[in-house]
Amino acid sequence: MPAKPDPRLKRAGVSGYNKPKRTPKHPTKSHVVVAKQGDQIKTIRFGEQGAKTAGKPKKGESAAMKKKRASFKARHGKNIAKGKMSAAYWADKTKW
Repeated sequence: MPAKPDPRLKRAGVSGYNKPKRTPKHPTKSHVVVAKQGDQIKTIRFGEQGAKTAGKPKKGESAAMKKKRASFKARHGKNIAKGKMSAAYWADKTKW
């Protein structure tokens, strides 16, 4: 008998575990992911809606934008290091 799909995936509207997705209609958070590490599963909403710094470093990016990116990583370094079960990890991976 096949395993029943996890209702958290459907509720979050994502295609699978550890697959972040934009949430343009959410009032405050820009992304959602259903994180899975071992047998621990957690729905995480992360990212500021409308943040202008989102995305990977652009070619010819301004010095100010590079500093913003570096500041984010410095400010949230400890939380990013916590791994897949932290919002900071997903924000760093997806937005910064």
